Amino acid sequence: MKTVIDINDETLELAARELGTTSKKDTVNAALEFVAQRRQRIEQVLNDPFGFGLGEDINDPEVMKQARR
Repeated sequence: MKTVIDINDETLELAARELGTTSKKDTVNAALEFVAQRRQRIEQVLNDPFGFGLGEDINDPEVMKQARR
């Protein structure tokens, strides 16, 4: 679908460099996809009880003895 919007040209240029895109359309679509996937990754981590790197072995003294400090 076509939508007319005002876009900050400097921000668009920075985004295009970061995303490796060459057209405005590709840059906007890639940026939207990046943000949508980021949201999904955040939700996966928040819904995973071990998503913050804390596993069942956190309470295991033998495992924790060997953990890097």
